Order: sequence, then C-alpha cells, then structure tokens
Amino acid sequence: MPASGRSCLFVALLGIALISPRSHAETLTITSSPSGATVEIDGVVVGKTPCEVKLPGGYFHKTRTVFGERLEHPMVARVYKDGYTVQEIKLTEGPFEWVALNGKDHGKYWLLKTTNIPLVLEALSTVFNSPTRVSLAAETSGSPRKELPIENIVTLASPAVVKVHDSEKSGTGFLITSTGVIATNHHVVEGDISVTVGFSNGTQLLGKVVYTDRRTDLALVKVEGQEFAHLRLGIISEVRAGQTVIAIGNPGLGMQNTVTKGIVSAVGPKPDAGNGTWIQTDAAINPGNSGGPLLNTHGDVIGINTLRAISATGDPPLEGIGLALSSSDLLQILRRFYPDADPLLPALESEPTGTGSVNISSEMSGAEIYVDGKFIGDTPSTVQLSTGNHHIVIKASGKRDCDRELSVLKDSQLSLRCGFQ
Repeated sequence: MPASGRSCLFVALLGIALISPRSHAETLTITSSPSGATVEIDGVVVGKTPCEVKLPGGYFHKTRTVFGERLEHPMVARVYKDGYTVQEIKLTEGPFEWVALNGKDHGKYWLLKTTNIPLVLEALSTVFNSPTRVSLAAETSGSPRKELPIENIVTLASPAVVKVHDSEKSGTGFLITSTGVIATNHHVVEGDISVTVGFSNGTQLLGKVVYTDRRTDLALVKVEGQEFAHLRLGIISEVRAGQTVIAIGNPGLGMQNTVTKGIVSAVGPKPDAGNGTWIQTDAAINPGNSGGPLLNTHGDVIGINTLRAISATGDPPLEGIGLALSSSDLLQILRRFYPDADPLLPALESEPTGTGSVNISSEMSGAEIYVDGKFIGDTPSTVQLSTGNHHIVIKASGKRDCDRELSVLKDSQLSLRCGFQ
C-alpha cells in the first residue's frame, strides 16, 4: 500500500465508533487522476490519493443484528489538488429505517454506495480558459451612476439567474462570466459532481461542480457554451445600511426567478452565521433562494443570498432578517482562477494558519472599520482575523481617522478602542 494510502487509515477522526472485535472491517478506496490529491471526509482531512479507509462492514451492508456497527449519518468526500478542479461526492445512500420483525423501530441508518471511488480532476486551465474577465462596478468612471428602475434591473438580471438542482435539493445560482461560470452556495451543490441548471427561458443544461468551499459556503458550477448573460459584481465598501436591494431566486413554493425588494439592514461580520462579511436585509429570503444574487439599484451583485434567520423553538417567528454573503468573499475565491483578470480584484489571501478574536469599538458608535484596506462593518464589532500583523483604520465623519497596527496571535482575544480627535 502506498504511504499516502496508509495515512488514510482512520476511524476516530470522523467520530466513528472504534471497530470492535465482533465487527468485520472493509476498505473504502478513493483514487484520483492525477494522484496525490487531498481527501476530506465530512470536513476532516484524512490523507491523499490513493487513499484506503478501513470502516466497519455494517457501513457497506445492513448488519445482521441491531448490535452490529451501523452508520448513523451521511458521509461526503471532497477531493482537491492545486491546479485542478474540486470533486465532491456523496459516499452514502439513505436514510433507511431499521425496523425489527416485532415492529420496533431502531432508528435511521445510511449505507456506503461502493467500496471503490475513482475520480478525474480537470485542470483549471481547461475550465477557466476564457479571457473574459469578471466585471466590477469600480470599472466605471468616478461620476455618480444613475439608479435603475426595479423592473429594468429585473429584466436585465433574470437571464443570468438560474435554478440549480439535483434529485434531492434545489437552489439558485447566477452567471458571472459569458463562458458559463455560475456562482452559488456550497450547500446547494453539496455532494454533487454535476447538477441540472435551469434558465429562465426554459433551457436546461448539465452543470459540472468545479469548486466548493464548505468554510465559506460558496461554490462554482460550469456549463458549456458561450455568450451567456452574466452579472456584474459590486464592491462591499460601497454598501450602506438603508440602501435598496433586490433578491432574485427560486423559493421552493414559488415561481422561478421570484423577485423581492428590501433594504440593507446592516453590514459586517456575523460569526454565528459563518466566515466572511455579511449583508443583512429585510428582502424576503426563503429556502430555494440560496445562492441567488442580492442586487443594488445599479444592477450589481453585492451579495449571495445564503441564510434566513429562524427563531429558537417557542419564540415568535422572526421577520425581515435575511443574510447574504458579500460579493467580496466571492471575489476572493475568483482570484484563484482569474489571478491576472483585473487589477481591481482584491489580492488572493493565503490560507491562515490560525485566527484570533478582536473586539473593535469607538467612542462614536457606527464608525466604519477597515482591516488591511477592506471595509468589514461598523463599530462595535467582534471580528476573527488571521494570525499576523493587520492594519486597522476606523473612520467617522468629521473626525481624524483612527489608525492602528495590530499583531494577532492564534486563539488570542484582543480589544481595540479608538477615541477620535
């Protein structure tokens, strides 16, 4: 067995019970072309291809007794290698109900589909092979831009908004290049190698999932073709609370490309929602809207609709709290595939080796916070920053900027308070 394969022999990492003497172990083998790709299972890195994973036999077929090992959750593998597309695949099928002959229900279980999974990773140069660059609102001149009527924005944007679905789930996406690159949420395409992409004119195409990122809940899908209508990406530093926004998506019980309107309620980090910069809006965001665009009145995408806040059990239902991941977080991912596309794209951030927590406040509430030149929200805010040195600027109208250098250590908890002159 290759050394890389031996490194994949794991059990405890996945929270799986240790194989007891009564269990017969079987092997799940994951290979890729090219080899040497990193393998994650349920978000845990387990080694590189070719990869062999020892698992209880009951994970591959129903055990003979209720005392045998059984898999009580679905499993997803993610395989990736620098310079190649990401492959994510569902390893299991289910859930199934374990019902004894006497009618007693012993709960749900899942089964692994196969013992051998071969994958082919495509070179990024063959997928992102178009000179078409990502458009940015900042490409326009310095003169104020005219706001468009809502109906005009919808007319222009709808051809670029698509329904993304497989046999079990559906969501929304939107084209960001004329050559068929679609942005959506990771949870919309989780476990899929390919999905069906439906356009507003009724056309349906096969889309290949070419990138997924569970950490940011973003993904990219590619359909074959040219001259697709596509949307322009805005810049988060231009987004302010109170601005009008439009959401377009495919809610489960609604029509395709349903349009809702609202305002920006807040902008900034929201650690309980996930990494990145978030836009809170009162525009209606429902299941199925996930992955769709949040547009400003110039028709620019400023966010990717991702979440709707839900109250705890017993509390009154929450109204008017939808969350969109900012376009800046999408631009960071696109920089990996279009490194020379446009000098206005933000520089690619290297993977952090750790993070620290920083509570940022000021004597004037609502001051703007910039970290390393990037607008991230208003004071007071608690943000997670990667380890290393950061340049923090806090701005308030009529006041001199508060300018600080901050060194962040792994797992540190820091406070920064600025008083304006």
